[in-house]
Amino acid sequence: MPTISEFFGILIRMYYDDHNPPHFHVIYGEHEAQICINTLEILKGKLPKRVLAMVIEWAIEHRTELSADWQLAELHKPLCKIEPLE
Repeated sequence: MPTISEFFGILIRMYYDDHNPPHFHVIYGEHEAQICINTLEILKGKLPKRVLAMVIEWAIEHRTELSADWQLAELHKPLCKIEPLE
């Protein structure tokens, strides 16, 4: 599972051959969640409120790149790194 971004101890990853809807995985310590790219809702898991707020802020800025990486993952092509939240 490639890590496409990392900031403040938060890992953003995407799996090849993952299920719909298009989403990304967030890992922060012992916390994990799947976030829908289109709606930015949590599909599965749970994150601390502050971490979720940072991830949503980052995802809003990079939604186009997330969608592009999802399409690459479906084609089994290398994913592009996405700039971290600053």
